[in-house]
Amino acid sequence: MQLPEQPVAGQPDPVMARAREIAAAVDEVLAEKPTYHRDTTPLPAVGPTPPVPQPGQPPMSQWAVNASGVIKAVSVASLPIGGALWLVGQVDPWVLGIIFGSPAVAALAVARLVAKVKDANQAAQPVVQNYYGTVHHDERTVTSTTRGVIANNRNQLPK
Repeated sequence: MQLPEQPVAGQPDPVMARAREIAAAVDEVLAEKPTYHRDTTPLPAVGPTPPVPQPGQPPMSQWAVNASGVIKAVSVASLPIGGALWLVGQVDPWVLGIIFGSPAVAALAVARLVAKVKDANQAAQPVVQNYYGTVHHDERTVTSTTRGVIANNRNQLPK
């Protein structure tokens, strides 16, 4: 280990100079400076920015909204009818029998499934209900104000 060199007479001590620099840095850090700023000016209710069209249905009268809904419903309802008429004109009777007979087979399968589920539910354990006596439901509103990074909440119940 090497000892620090002794200062030469008439020259400043480098260790003391470094100590003064550290002490000045600590004093600068500990000096009181504002660490926050609270802007209490109220926000404007309406600003100068013009309105922007929002996504979704464009603004229109209630009558136009109702009319467009009816038109959409009628157009959707006409699709199965048109599809069925086209299908009858294009397909063999044998294929039509398969297409129209498959819903009946599916309905029978669903009926059997429902019957099995019903039997399984009847074999299940009964529902246990617990009664706890009188229960008090508190509907008071708690108003609190919390500000800052490290906040201390003090909730006050209304009187």
